[in-house]
This record gives sequence, structure tokens and C-alpha cells, in this order.
Amino acid sequence: MTDPRTRFADTAVDLVDRDPDTALVYAEIGGQFFGGAAARHPDRVVNVGIREQLLVNVGAGMSLAGMFPIVHTFAPFLVERAYEQIKLGFGHQDVDGLLVSTGGSVDMSTTGRTHQTDADVALIDAIPGVAIHVPGTAAEVEAVMRAAHRRRGRHYVRVTAQQNSATFDAADGQLHIVRPGSSNLVILAVGPVLDAALAAAAEIAHTEGVEATVCYTATVRPLDTDGLSRALAHNTSGKHPDVVLVEPYLAGTSAHVVSSALLDRPHRLLSLGHGRAERRLYGTPEQHLQVSGLDAAGVARSVRALIRAHAA
Repeated sequence: MTDPRTRFADTAVDLVDRDPDTALVYAEIGGQFFGGAAARHPDRVVNVGIREQLLVNVGAGMSLAGMFPIVHTFAPFLVERAYEQIKLGFGHQDVDGLLVSTGGSVDMSTTGRTHQTDADVALIDAIPGVAIHVPGTAAEVEAVMRAAHRRRGRHYVRVTAQQNSATFDAADGQLHIVRPGSSNLVILAVGPVLDAALAAAAEIAHTEGVEATVCYTATVRPLDTDGLSRALAHNTSGKHPDVVLVEPYLAGTSAHVVSSALLDRPHRLLSLGHGRAERRLYGTPEQHLQVSGLDAAGVARSVRALIRAHAA
């Protein structure tokens, strides 16, 4: 299976090679991928060094000058460290660009809290007009990048090492119904948590007799609310829908969007993701997912509790 980070780098270089109006700005991170492109396009492939605020400002300046910048570094450095620059340089000045992070959530769990972020999507969501993509495979990384480059506008792409087993057409931002069900339960998986959601749905069907509809999206802003309505239409139980939102970052990040989409019907919403308590122990990505309840067993445990609370 192709590494998503390598796929990002290959796609970014290809876009720079093909389009003279596209630039690539990075802050040391990822430099091993960009040497050839920098030699070919020294005026459009720029390494600013370990200066993340400058990284974003240079990208925004290039956009003001009429270019389309791809701005890249690790997620905590790009979003949390340079948040003011994103807010003002891109958001306030209303310019286009493609911000691409790697290493979000548990990817760099063994390096400690400095290299972890669960809040990046929530922070970017507070900046108006930014499309947010959370691809679940390397192929989806390329698809959302090329679509963003074609459409222009402001985009944040969150690239992680964790991948799903299957790739979906992510270019149009639509929600996909992966596992049709017949109950009132809908599980909405975002990005690389789909495999865990599907495994949890299979266990719930076996142990609780509840056939959940599992849907998937690689784009959370804007969320395909029409697609969510189509997923809810599989409910033949006559009960109000139960929606379980599974996101690979801070729990509840997209809860307000889902709730707004369901204003016309009574529903229950369970938001799963990483908690707000700081993880102070080093561990593998798999251990962090288990602690956060984002592995298959954890998702199944949370869904089962929701079903049984409703039945009580």
C-alpha cells in the first residue's frame, strides 16, 4: 500500500512541474522529497527553514501575488504554531491556497506531546471559507489535492499514515454509503477510521442484531448533508435516527454540522474521537487509538452502550 505522505509529495511536485502558477513552500519537513523540484523551480519551491509562521506568511504572500501555494509541514507546527498567520494571511485576506499537514493525531505518538495535535481540524474550522479534507488512503490524498488545485479556494488536507482498506472517489467531497443497513443506527466515519467503523458495525450486527448503515466521507467541510440524508433514508425501523460520528481527531469537531443538518428530525448524536485529556504516556499509534476508543473494539463498545441506553 502506498504511503500517504509520499503520495502527497509526489502529487505536490507534479502540480508544481505542470503549472507555472503553483508554488510549494515548506519548513524543512519533507525536504527529502523536494530536492529535484527545487532545482527545477528555485523561484517556486521554497524552504523557509524551521520558521512556521514565516512559512504561512510566505505562502499567503505568494497567493496575493497571484500564485497558488502549497504550504506544508507537520500538523501541530502548521496549524497550532502558525494559527494566527493562517487566520490573517489566508482567512482575513481572503486568498487561495492548499495547506497540507502530515503527522496528525497519533502518527507521531512516540515523539511526545510537541508532535501531537487533535485540535487542528477544529481550529481550521474556525476560519471562514476553508474546505477541510481528511483522506483515508494515499489515493484519496492525491484526489483531494488535485481537485483543490483545480477549483482553487482555501483548503486544508490532513494526511496521516493510518489508512483504510478501500479507496473511494474523494474528489467531489460526497458522502458514500459503504454498508447499507435497515435499523435507525447510522455510523458516519471520517477519513482513516472507516475500517474500525465497519468492523464495529459487523460486531454490533452479530451481538445486538442491529444492522447499522455505515457511511464515509473524506471531506468534512463542507459536509455532504444531502448524502447524510440519503444514509438516514435506509432506516426502516420507524424510530428516530441514532447517528454515531467517528472522527480521527478531537471528539465532537463536526457535531455541530451534523446536528444542524438534522434540525428537521429528532435524533441522538454520539461523537467519538480523541478526548480532551492530555495523553502524557508515550505509546504506539495503535495503543493511542485503543486508549481513545477509536479501534474497532472501542467503537463497538461505544455503539453498544448507545443501543442499550436507548433500550433501557
